[in-house]
Amino acid sequence: MTETQINHETVVNIGDIMKIIPHRYPFLLVDRVINLIPDKSVIAIKNVSINEEFFQGHFPSKPVMPGVLIIESMAQSAAVLVSKTLGIDAQGKIVYFMTIDNTRFRSPVVPGDQLKLEVYKVRQRKNVWKFDGKAFVDRVLVAEGSFSAMIVDLV
Repeated sequence: MTETQINHETVVNIGDIMKIIPHRYPFLLVDRVINLIPDKSVIAIKNVSINEEFFQGHFPSKPVMPGVLIIESMAQSAAVLVSKTLGIDAQGKIVYFMTIDNTRFRSPVVPGDQLKLEVYKVRQRKNVWKFDGKAFVDRVLVAEGSFSAMIVDLV
């Protein structure tokens, strides 16, 4: 079994993440889910490596992970949460960004860092979900924001 259930918390490995969301290298920005409570929250990990393609241009002499990709990491984590919450009803659906609000970048993320992504469901109305997210490196808040997504048929 590739998924572990511990006190209603779910751990999801990279193989299962790739079954849940359509993203692939170089745009798959979640390596592992370490805690998922359906319909409530997800905590995921993104290991930041110097081998990431974006570091070739952002910035070659002082590599910094683009903030928009930190937010994308949170959104991909949220997509896993949505899928695990909807269960079988998530089949044939995809999660699209709608809004990004109140986003703040507090500290640079550099190669060797491990992002801990915490995403909380704020509300759901029909196929629109709203989330609050935070990203940490070594327990230091590096980014935060709110975002919403729409769940639509993959067709």
